[in-house]
Amino acid sequence: MRPTTVQVCLNGGRSVSDHPAVPITAGQLVEAVVAVAELGVTAVHVHPRDATGSETLVGSELAGTVAAVRAAAPGVAIGVTTGAWIEPDPVRRVAHVRQWVALAAGKPDFASVNVHEPGWLEVCAALHAVGIGTELGVFHTAAAATLRAAGVPAGAVRVLAEVQVTDPITAVVEAAALVGALDWATTPILLHGEGPAAWPVLEHARRHALLTRIGLEDTLDLPDGTRAPDNTALVRAAATR
Repeated sequence: MRPTTVQVCLNGGRSVSDHPAVPITAGQLVEAVVAVAELGVTAVHVHPRDATGSETLVGSELAGTVAAVRAAAPGVAIGVTTGAWIEPDPVRRVAHVRQWVALAAGKPDFASVNVHEPGWLEVCAALHAVGIGTELGVFHTAAAATLRAAGVPAGAVRVLAEVQVTDPITAVVEAAALVGALDWATTPILLHGEGPAAWPVLEHARRHALLTRIGLEDTLDLPDGTRAPDNTALVRAAATR
C-alpha cells in the first residue's frame, strides 16, 4: 500500500440514503478513521455534522467530532471543509473560522478552501491566523488562473486539483489540463476526481507522482463498478491502482 499518497475523504455532503456506510455522527467517523488508520492512512478529510445531521462550520459543533477522531487516532491529520454551500455569507464564514482558535483538541489540522468561492482569500487568512493549514480547492483552469494572480496564501499545505467532469475519458483530459494550469505552483498538488471519474483520475495522479485521495465522498464504487462496502474497501482498492 502507498498510504502517504492517499488522503481519505470519508463522507462529504453524502447521507446514508446515498450509502448506508457513510459515516455521519462523531462515533461513526471515529470508527471509520480508526479502520483506515490501521491500513496506514495518515490524513483524513471529514465534514462534521450538527445535531440535525447537517454540515456545520460552527466551532462548538465541529470540535466534538474532531476531538473524538483525534483521541481515537492521534497519528492522523484531520481536515474539514469551509465550503460556501454550508455558509454562503463570506463574512459569517470567516467569523466561524476565527472562532476555531479556541477549540483546543477540537481544532482541525487543515481545512479546504475553494478558490472560486467569494471570500476565499479572507477565509485562508483566517485559517492561517488561527494556526490551521489550508488546502486550496481548484475546480477548473479559471480558478487556477485566479490562484496564480493572487498568489498562494500563507499557510497553504497543498493545492487540491478537483476534477468536476465525471465522464472517465474526458475527466483524464481535464485532469491533465488542470495540473498543467498549476505547473507554476511549488505547493504540493493533490489530484482527484468524482463519481465514475474517481478511479481514472486517481490512476492519472499515480502515473504522474501526484498526491491523491479516495473515499465515499468521491465515489461509492470500486474500480470494477461494484458498490464498495465502506471507506476501508476503497482504501484497499486504491493500494493496488
